Amino acid sequence: MRRFAVPVLFAAVLLSGCEMLGIESPEKLAAAREADGRAVGAACRHAGRALEDCYALNRRADKAAIFAGWLEMNDYMRENKIEPVAPVLVAQAAATKGAGDAKADRDASSAKDGADPAKPEAKDRKGSGT
Repeated sequence: MRRFAVPVLFAAVLLSGCEMLGIESPEKLAAAREADGRAVGAACRHAGRALEDCYALNRRADKAAIFAGWLEMNDYMRENKIEPVAPVLVAQAAATKGAGDAKADRDASSAKDGADPAKPEAKDRKGSGT
């Protein structure tokens, strides 16, 4: 019996150090996923996004966790009379895209006139005197 007790104790000591190796248990991974989903849901609600939009933007996150975070933030915002904050980065991306679309429209209208949008128009050299 003593011969088996020493190796079993040794194995128990070695296995208890698995957390030090960075090996996480399934419970810890599930808890982290839940926390991430709640954070995503809360951020979506604070940004004024609809729940369906939040699901679409974060397909990898757990929907139940997103909903729980969204609902929790909704209650918090109502209790404290906090207004949603519009996302700034999305607005900047839309403005940049809009500016790119306007340039594409100008290029298309120049192409209709027969001008090449990639090349600047040549200046009239008459009367330059050189």
